[in-house]
Amino acid sequence: MERAAYRIIDANFNRAREALRVMEEYCRFALNCGALSERAKGLRHDLCAAVGRLDTGRLIAGRDTVGDVGVGQKVEGQHQRGSVKDCFTAAAKRLTEALRALAEMAQIDDKAVADAVERLRYEAYTLEKDIMLFSEPVEKFHRVRLYVIITSNLPAEVLALASRCATGGADCIQLRAKDITDDQLFALAVEFVEICREMGALSIINDRADIAAAAGADGVHLGQNDLPVEQVRRLQLSPLIIGKSTHSLKELEAACPALPSYVSLGPAFATPTKPGIEVAGVEYVRQGLEKLAGTGIGHVAIGGITSDNVEQVIEAGAQRVAVCSVVTKAADPAEACRRLKEKIVGSLKCDG
Repeated sequence: MERAAYRIIDANFNRAREALRVMEEYCRFALNCGALSERAKGLRHDLCAAVGRLDTGRLIAGRDTVGDVGVGQKVEGQHQRGSVKDCFTAAAKRLTEALRALAEMAQIDDKAVADAVERLRYEAYTLEKDIMLFSEPVEKFHRVRLYVIITSNLPAEVLALASRCATGGADCIQLRAKDITDDQLFALAVEFVEICREMGALSIINDRADIAAAAGADGVHLGQNDLPVEQVRRLQLSPLIIGKSTHSLKELEAACPALPSYVSLGPAFATPTKPGIEVAGVEYVRQGLEKLAGTGIGHVAIGGITSDNVEQVIEAGAQRVAVCSVVTKAADPAEACRRLKEKIVGSLKCDG
């Protein structure tokens, strides 16, 4: 192989490995997601194995950093990064560019290596997509402290409650309307999403990924018998927050491999909203959070939580709390949200 090709392969091999290391560290330290970090690490090792089939001695011998006319060349804004996420995005783009150059040059000497690198390039595209579809919703959901579920089929009641709860400090509001037609639900969802957006609250649609996507909601919440998380990601038009209900460690363990944005842990206490579900207890919240460590998946404690017992779930480690009738049935939903939000934030400060 001509010397120039070895120099190009060496430069792009180094560039690709460095980019993968940045992506791996982003998943590990920013997302705290072991599964995605492991995928980036695996891709890096596969790349090393593929290029290792070439004459590595010639690669090193061909390296000429001092004589490289590209060293020191810069374009405006080339190294400007405003966040850790910017570093990830730049690394992901750099990776696929480097892999393309590697595949082209390796064709000269070893088609099998070129084919292997080309396969890795497509894996890199998929990895970038999967990291983005996981990270953006998780980052949005991370700020949530008070999550309110509105269970009603009456449009006027839903919209009034959404406005009042957001006024009282609800960070995330879920629309749960089980018994209305699809056209009515869609029309209601559009107005619900707009109110939440104007008030600065995240909008979640219960069960219906199609309605959530069509109405432009921030996310969807799935029960145990709803569409799988993987299928919902196929339906989304932009990254959706995807929540998943869990009521036991068995259900939680089954949910985690699909990497939902968050899981609900409960019921922590008896709740009239789900009378047929056995109370999991505060201990499940504690155990669930232990299981979630290192997955990057968010959480919300749910089920029978009130201002009188919210400290118990915070003490168990919960950072987010979901409520329903305790605020939606209150004489003043905004004030009920305000009191509960103050208790949550106060308890978290004390715990921290």
